[in-house]
Amino acid sequence: MTTKILFILFLFIISLPAYSTAQVNIFACEPEWAALSQELGGSLVTTFSATTAQQDPHYIQARPSLIAKIRHADIVVCSGAGLEIGWLPVLLRKSGNSKVQPGQKGYFMSTKMVKLLDKPTILDRSMGDVHAAGNPHIQLDPRRISIVAKKLSQRLQQIDPSHTSKYQSKLKQFKSRWQQAIKRWHKKSKGIQGKSIIVQHNSWVYLQQWLKLNKVAELEPKPGVPPSSSHLSSLLTQMQQTPADIIIYSTYQNPKAAHWLAKKTGVQVVALPATVSADETLFHWMDRLIQLLTEHIK
Repeated sequence: MTTKILFILFLFIISLPAYSTAQVNIFACEPEWAALSQELGGSLVTTFSATTAQQDPHYIQARPSLIAKIRHADIVVCSGAGLEIGWLPVLLRKSGNSKVQPGQKGYFMSTKMVKLLDKPTILDRSMGDVHAAGNPHIQLDPRRISIVAKKLSQRLQQIDPSHTSKYQSKLKQFKSRWQQAIKRWHKKSKGIQGKSIIVQHNSWVYLQQWLKLNKVAELEPKPGVPPSSSHLSSLLTQMQQTPADIIIYSTYQNPKAAHWLAKKTGVQVVALPATVSADETLFHWMDRLIQLLTEHIK
């Protein structure tokens, strides 16, 4: 064998480890999908979340830094159903990345994988910030996350088929741990089932269905419209007839209206994390969410 052929073989062999450990770049619109992607991919993926737990995903600027991130992504994992309508299409268009455009393997909308609640029968701009496809906040029902996990794992296997068995193993491990956790959360929350809640924005509908909570009012007069003094006064009157056990708002929302109503009525108020915080797993986040609910609902 000639020296030239040996040299070529040597170059080929040393290139194999780099190829086998190549990571799938995942651009997630929200922290929950970045966290889920990490659970399903482990060391096979690198994840980036365009938003944090302290940001409302409805209202994000299509910054140049986000365009740069999505330009190098192998897959975009978002909620969909119009949640990111104000910024994701701009990022996709300006990225020039053909792999992550609608219709491609690298375009994954989580709400497409499950049945959505609150799909409006009539659409009218006067109704406020409604989502035509249905409520997009599916991360607040762990049963739906389980469904999304299976579909997302399958998509990762399509994008990175050389590691199919590893993705399948990761999915099996996650689903086993997740199902056990769901049983634990369900048991811990039994005491709050049937309790009445007032929410600031209608983003908790999946949590309500899962934990059998009864929503009696919303602080927003219309979705996306800040609470007015007249609307809050009407809620105060309503609560005399239909009392609530707790007032809920998300950690990224202005708490002023919630605390005003709580002070007037004596009803407990709590800020709940709508998604995963930095350095937190899906399991830690849901543990914290359930703990806050059970502590504050009496």
